[in-house]
Amino acid sequence: MEAHLDRIDAVNPKVNAVVQLDGDKAREAAREVDLRRAAGAPLPPLAGVPFTMKDSFDTAGIVSTAGTLGRRDHRPERDATVVERLRRAGAVLLGKSNTSELTLSFETDNLVYGRTNNPYDLDRTPGGSSGGAAAIVACGGAAFDVGSDMSGSLRVPAHFCGVAALKPTAGSVPRTGHIIEDDERTQIGPIARRVEDLGFILPILEGPDGVDRTAGGGRGPRSGAERRRVAVFASDGRSEPDAATELAVRETAEVLVSLGVDVAWARPRALDDLPRLRRADRSWIERILERAGTGEVHHELAWIRRPPIPGRGLAPGPLAEHVARFRLDMDAFMEGFDALICPVRPYPAPRHGDSLRPELKAGRWYTPAFNLTGWPVATVRAGTAAGGLPIGVQVAAKRWREDVALEIALQIEQWSGGWRPPNL
Repeated sequence: MEAHLDRIDAVNPKVNAVVQLDGDKAREAAREVDLRRAAGAPLPPLAGVPFTMKDSFDTAGIVSTAGTLGRRDHRPERDATVVERLRRAGAVLLGKSNTSELTLSFETDNLVYGRTNNPYDLDRTPGGSSGGAAAIVACGGAAFDVGSDMSGSLRVPAHFCGVAALKPTAGSVPRTGHIIEDDERTQIGPIARRVEDLGFILPILEGPDGVDRTAGGGRGPRSGAERRRVAVFASDGRSEPDAATELAVRETAEVLVSLGVDVAWARPRALDDLPRLRRADRSWIERILERAGTGEVHHELAWIRRPPIPGRGLAPGPLAEHVARFRLDMDAFMEGFDALICPVRPYPAPRHGDSLRPELKAGRWYTPAFNLTGWPVATVRAGTAAGGLPIGVQVAAKRWREDVALEIALQIEQWSGGWRPPNL
């Protein structure tokens, strides 16, 4: 515990990833674990493991802002379901990691705590909205973090910061106590330095809690170690990957072939329809801001206060019909494969603010499809760009087949070496 707290002290002034620290309680909890171990008492699976928690989750007694001004002094009385489960498993909460306001931006910056920096280049973004989580895990300041992902908010920071992340199957992990509780596109999962850790943490998080009506269980029997068949694509047809990203995807495919995996270069045609599947209704965001008591929003969230662009976004009825068709088409494609591998973004971490530029913003369509399908997706480092910037890939699998996504991600990690410490 002291080693992690010392590491946070050393790196956090540079990266601004941890925004609330509860060091005294963390030390006390660690001492209790030491005493129980010395006494030979049984210990839970995560006894004494230090973790941080994305600030979009409620933590009892610790300020939980979700990056919005109206909650700058909000101290919840209860833990979010996932926090409660981690504590019960023995993990020790160090503090809260920074997020974009309401988790609705791919850059981690807000009016409460300011900007988080990428530990591999402080002039670049760690991504969002789980940017604080990925940054502090990459720095070695926390053994793991738990974030949320509505459109790539786990996967993009993991890619930009060179760590591993898992967006589980939709409905696997309850959203109770998260700032966005009712949107089924939001899926909760862990960020860690190694793929193996993701598979260890997931069973602790998942399962119904009696509150989140969408959280259940659907795991079927696991298949054996049959020969895997994987689809791979490097370009989504809208935003071409840069040379380093394309190389990372191609080398990943070649390595899998050498390991006996059947690889086919194929992209689901349904992805061409993805930009049409936007919600026209913004009132749900305004309701969250109203409940929080927020008036002024961060500039990256200012779009919700502007008049909607005519013709952009679908009303709930038509949107549901189009999403249902999209899911059917994507599932039909996946019938021929065990997994799908593609970039997370067509470029490594950009400089702060640049991801909002039109030419880079076009790259955002690599991730949201898997929130709509509900497929589990693991992200793992597969390459390196100029300046030592990490490059990750996504490994998507069929619903409830996290084991397949993690199996293939582990093969990639063993080849690439995965996470590498930043030079801070």
